[in-house]
Amino acid sequence: MNKKGGFKLSLYWVYLLIAGALIYLYYTHDDSTSKEIGWSEFSDIAINDSKDIKSIKVYRNSGTLEAVITDSLAAKVLEKDINKVGENPKLIVNIPSADQFEEVSNEWKKEHNFKVPIKYDDSSDFSDLLWGFGPILLLVVFWIFMMRRMSGGAGGGGGGVFSVGKAKAQVFDKNGPIKVTFNDVAGLSEAKQEVEEIVDFLKNPKKYTVLGGKIPKGALLVGPPGTGKTLLAKAVAGEANVPFLSLSGSDFVEMFVGVGASRVRDLFKQAKEKAPCIVFIDEIDAVGRARGKNVGMGSNEERENTLNQLLTEMDGFGSNSGVIVLAATNRVDILDKALLRAGRFDRQIYIELPELNDRKAIFGVHLRGVKIDESVDIDLLARQTPGFSGADIANVCNEAALIAARRNKTEVSKDDFMDAVDRIIGGLEKRGKITTEEEKRSIAIHEAGHATLSWFLQYANPLVKVTIVPRGKALGAAWYLPEERKITTLEQIQDEICAILGGRAAEELFIGRISTGAANDLERVTKQAYALVTYFGMSPELPNISYYDSSGQGYGFTKPYSEDTAKLIDKEVSRLIAEQYERAKKILTEKADGHHALTSILLEREVIYTEDVENIFGKRQWSSRTEEIMEAEEKRLAEEDKYAETVKAIEEGKFTEVSEEDIAKAENEIGSDNNRNDKE
Repeated sequence: MNKKGGFKLSLYWVYLLIAGALIYLYYTHDDSTSKEIGWSEFSDIAINDSKDIKSIKVYRNSGTLEAVITDSLAAKVLEKDINKVGENPKLIVNIPSADQFEEVSNEWKKEHNFKVPIKYDDSSDFSDLLWGFGPILLLVVFWIFMMRRMSGGAGGGGGGVFSVGKAKAQVFDKNGPIKVTFNDVAGLSEAKQEVEEIVDFLKNPKKYTVLGGKIPKGALLVGPPGTGKTLLAKAVAGEANVPFLSLSGSDFVEMFVGVGASRVRDLFKQAKEKAPCIVFIDEIDAVGRARGKNVGMGSNEERENTLNQLLTEMDGFGSNSGVIVLAATNRVDILDKALLRAGRFDRQIYIELPELNDRKAIFGVHLRGVKIDESVDIDLLARQTPGFSGADIANVCNEAALIAARRNKTEVSKDDFMDAVDRIIGGLEKRGKITTEEEKRSIAIHEAGHATLSWFLQYANPLVKVTIVPRGKALGAAWYLPEERKITTLEQIQDEICAILGGRAAEELFIGRISTGAANDLERVTKQAYALVTYFGMSPELPNISYYDSSGQGYGFTKPYSEDTAKLIDKEVSRLIAEQYERAKKILTEKADGHHALTSILLEREVIYTEDVENIFGKRQWSSRTEEIMEAEEKRLAEEDKYAETVKAIEEGKFTEVSEEDIAKAENEIGSDNNRNDKE
């Protein structure tokens, strides 16, 4: 009944109709006292007591009249106490006809000074009946409609009162609205391979069962927000030729007791009827949290009942053959252990933030619908967005298109993408923010301190851009190109801390006083120093000890170390930060001239780039890991091009144009290509 674009019945409509009926009855209810008398008796009253008649209303169609009389006349005619006649007492009189009454009333006016106002009503009996019984009929029709709807919902119809325990899953098939395929998912090669295998199992089950393999019951997609978990599930829905049931973990949660478990049962009932099929539960942590916490809370008990039912359906006595459960979460640490065991979620597919080559592929997908010019370099964009998720990259492309449109451009250029990255990382540029010359100089010295140290520290992140134009909450900002490391050494952490302290050190050295501008720097440094001592066990006073609990259970109200150890931790953190601060001041003292030159450029242009720092200090001694990756990638592509030319020369028979060594390399390349194609 609730079709798209049609009328949707809500409980608020019920309240509105009832309120309207009550208001109508309130205003139409007439509680005045009335009495029906004969024509002759009314004639005597009209002639002798016309002053006690307030008004007369004549109904032409019914042949009656109503005369509103005073309380004194009502007490006499009704034979009641004057205090009990009520408001506006009436006399009801049957008249010969309206025309005859009009003639008689004219005679009364001439002979007996009759001055009572008379009104004639031409309404029909049907309208009286409608106004009298219409609200009652409306209520009866409404309640019949509601009862039929409720009884229809009990049988599984949509939206009824009895359908509150039904699962709210959306069903998609190959002809459905989901048009996302695996080609639209870039940068998740390993995760795609796992999921593609599940889809292939549903399409060609004999390929696996002939070898004794069994279809996996579930796969859990785990990763940070925006990395493509839901997108991968949409691709499964677009690729699979089987029904795909999609819903969120919060769809099971309801204020009514037992509804969550009922919806789980109904979901798997639908899935069994449509088997083979795939069930996708997004944000499963809403219902799959570990049990046994906050005991005694009613809502928590209801959630645990829902989880128990989900565990039973996924791997209980019942058979769910042909039903695969996909789920996504970024909080796998809080999920119940029984949910994660083999037999329920057989596979946990980790989807991490994309690396350099993955980001290039993701940019390629999101730039399909964007009109870009020749200045846009996807390699540069990928290098400029370390730590960005797939959703962040999509936002960069969209923001760049909006910036270009704001500038009335016909194509999106490199500058638009750079501004979009700056906008997302640093926030909105606030050139209208008022700063004094002294504050501006202090900010320039601070940011130049960061830039100088990052240039001369081997493991500090290479500089990309520094500006003293306020952005977001910051008065100045610096962009660096962090190395995408898998592991981090003690020297790397120390260099990072030293570079972060460069702003505060520059203020103390070249201004002679410090300011609150380094508040964010100090927060980051303190967190890194405590992590180095308490998590990574890199302190010489507390070596090889970690107080980090990776299970997420925590240590409750107790610390896993004594008060003496706590003092030692604080002492080590203070020592580490003090050492790197003195190191930062020493480097800045040695490079004071270059620092002053950077400060001057910042005050003049408000922004400096890598090229400006290179012009002052010379080429950076150390190349970053990202640059090494890009150089290796370019070298690999160049070698592939060379091999391709050699292969072409061999195929065309131009052996005289190549050496025997090149021929051998080309033949090896042809063999490796064939092997690769066989594997694919």
